[in-house]
Amino acid sequence: MASIKDVAKQAGVSPATVSRVTNGYASVSQATRDKVQAAMDALGYVPDASAQALSSKRTNTLGMVVSQLDGPFYGPVLSAVAGNLRKRKKHLLIACGHGNRRDEAESIEYLIDRKVDGLILLTEHQSSEALVSLSERLPIYLINQEVEGLEHRNIVLDNFGGARDATRYLIEQGHRKIACIGGQDFKLDADARVEGYKQALRDAGLAIDPKLIQRTRFEAAGGQEAMRNFSMDGACFSGLVTGNDESALGVYAWCAEQGVSIPKDLSIVGFDDIFMSRFVNPPLTTMHFPLAEMAKACSEVALNEIYDGAPVARQVFSTRLVLRDSVAYIDSTQTEINQLTETKANV
Repeated sequence: MASIKDVAKQAGVSPATVSRVTNGYASVSQATRDKVQAAMDALGYVPDASAQALSSKRTNTLGMVVSQLDGPFYGPVLSAVAGNLRKRKKHLLIACGHGNRRDEAESIEYLIDRKVDGLILLTEHQSSEALVSLSERLPIYLINQEVEGLEHRNIVLDNFGGARDATRYLIEQGHRKIACIGGQDFKLDADARVEGYKQALRDAGLAIDPKLIQRTRFEAAGGQEAMRNFSMDGACFSGLVTGNDESALGVYAWCAEQGVSIPKDLSIVGFDDIFMSRFVNPPLTTMHFPLAEMAKACSEVALNEIYDGAPVARQVFSTRLVLRDSVAYIDSTQTEINQLTETKANV
C-alpha cells in the first residue's frame, strides 16, 4: 500500500506538501495540487481520514442545518455548498430543522457531537442570542440572516431592496392599487420584504392600505390562503407582490379556480426565481435570489477562515428583476377594474 512518502516522491514534493493538499489548504498552487493528485491516483493512495483528524485536530467536515429538505428552495443551496467543499477535499454533514425551533436545535447539537469543524446555518427559528452563544463553541456562518455581533459571518440578501424594486416595477407599469403577500411574521427576511414594498409606495406617493397586506406562509398554500382573505375582505387591486415564488404559484392556482386572468386581471411579481417560475403559464416575472452564489460564498468564507485562518467580512448580495409575462401595463388614465372584487366571499 502506498504511503504519503511514496506520493511525495512520485510528485517531486515534500510529504508536508502532500499533507497540505490532502487537507485542502488553499495556499497550495493549482499546479502542485494537480501533480500531487496525479501521483495519488497513479499509486492508488487514499488519505487516512482518522489520521488526518488526529494530526490536525480537525475532521475536515462542515455541518449544515437547513429548515426544510423539500421544495425547490434548498436543493441549490445544498448542491452549491457540497460541491464547493468537495473541491477542497472537505465533507458536508446535513441535518434538517423541519421548520421548528426544537428540531433545529437538536440538529445543531447532533452535528456538533459529530465533531464538525464549523456550521453553515440556513435556519428560521434560532434567536440571535442563541446563535451568538453557539458561535462561542465553534465557528458558525449564516445565510440570509442578520445577527448583531456575527456580522463578519453573515452572507445576506438585500431583501428590502428586492421587494422595493418589485413594487416599483408594478408602479412603473401604471399600477396604483398594489397588494402584498408576505411571509410569516417571525421571519426577518419576510419583514424586510414587506417593508420594501411599503417604501416603494411611499416613494411614489401612494397610500399604504393594511387591507392590501397579507402575512401567510412562504408556501403555495399560503398564497391561496392570502387570496381567499383578500376576496373576503373585498380588497381591490390590479398588482401583487408576493414574498416568494411558491406563494405566487398558490396565487396562480387560486386565479385558475376563480377565472381570474394573469396578467389581464391581475399582474404578479414574485421573489426567488425558483426553477418552476419560468414554466408556469404565463411565466412569472420575479426577483432573482442568487441563492446558489450566496451558499457558495458562505462555504468559501467558512473554508478560508477555518482551514487557512483568513479574515472574513460580511457580504451583501442584491436581487435583480427577471422580466417574463405575468405583468401587464395599465393606462393610469383608465379606471382600474379588478375581478377579485367580483369573487364570492365564501371562496
